[in-house]
Amino acid sequence: MLNRRIALAAAAAALALGVSAPALAQADGTLRLIVPYAPGGSSDRVARIVGDRLGAKLGQTVVVENKTGAGGRLAAQQVKTSLANQNVLLLANPAIMVVAPLVFKDVGYDPEADFQPVSIVSDYEFGLAVGSAVPVKELSHLLAWLRSNPAQANFGVPATGSLPHFFALMVSDKAKVKGQVVGYRGSGPLMTDLIGGQVPVAFDTLDSLLPQAEAGKIRILAASGARRSSFAPGVPTFREAGLDLAANGWNTFFAPKGMPKAQVDKLAQAIQAVMRDPDTQKLFKDSKLSPVVSSPAQTAAAVKAYRAQWAPVVRQSGYQP
Repeated sequence: MLNRRIALAAAAAALALGVSAPALAQADGTLRLIVPYAPGGSSDRVARIVGDRLGAKLGQTVVVENKTGAGGRLAAQQVKTSLANQNVLLLANPAIMVVAPLVFKDVGYDPEADFQPVSIVSDYEFGLAVGSAVPVKELSHLLAWLRSNPAQANFGVPATGSLPHFFALMVSDKAKVKGQVVGYRGSGPLMTDLIGGQVPVAFDTLDSLLPQAEAGKIRILAASGARRSSFAPGVPTFREAGLDLAANGWNTFFAPKGMPKAQVDKLAQAIQAVMRDPDTQKLFKDSKLSPVVSSPAQTAAAVKAYRAQWAPVVRQSGYQP
């Protein structure tokens, strides 16, 4: 009864000040981390690793909320329309902040006008893998085999419109191999068909490919980093394998544009402190993801450079959902 009286008094005070009760309810000190994908995936793991430690740094409750749908666009739309006093961050990847606005006529948000970068927390590479039935062990041999067997030039990717999709197109163009991209509903079905021989070649994030490669079920022929991955030191880079290509993806926290700068800076500093922690870094590395410590200014510069790299690739592909 006492709590109800307090709530009613607070609502009355809010109305007297011209503030709506729903807006007041949002300013409860809880930080919400919005994940655009279902629980269990790499984005969800990243958010929960950070979220579990961020609360102690901030001295407040942190909750992770999974808002799925439309390839992550619904989550971005939700955060875009957050009230100015809401404590909310979006954990996004380039598919949401770079690719979607280029291929959809109306995504319901502007990645530059509606959001402000807070902190990159991890990055990841892409890999090219083949099933055990494909008679090659090096990228150059695979390209020669595909040129001799053009009907086999089917490239599986975890989703159409994903970064592995466009990286596959980059490789196809650079290698002068005409390939057909085959989209799947996630990495799980893709790996099943790669292992079973239904698709000969797959492009996916390195963290998704490594478990099957370590089990001896597939072979990773090249990785997209500028240097060899510490998670797969035996796998050459595409440059080492003969194709002058390098690319990566990232998981980055974004705040709605209306969040005050002081609040953004406070959240960014707390996230950076979490990401410097050795235990946090170990958990990321155990998930085959590279931890990153990044300020808002560094994050903004990195996202801008990333858009400049990928926008021409996406546009030239002519891809339409």
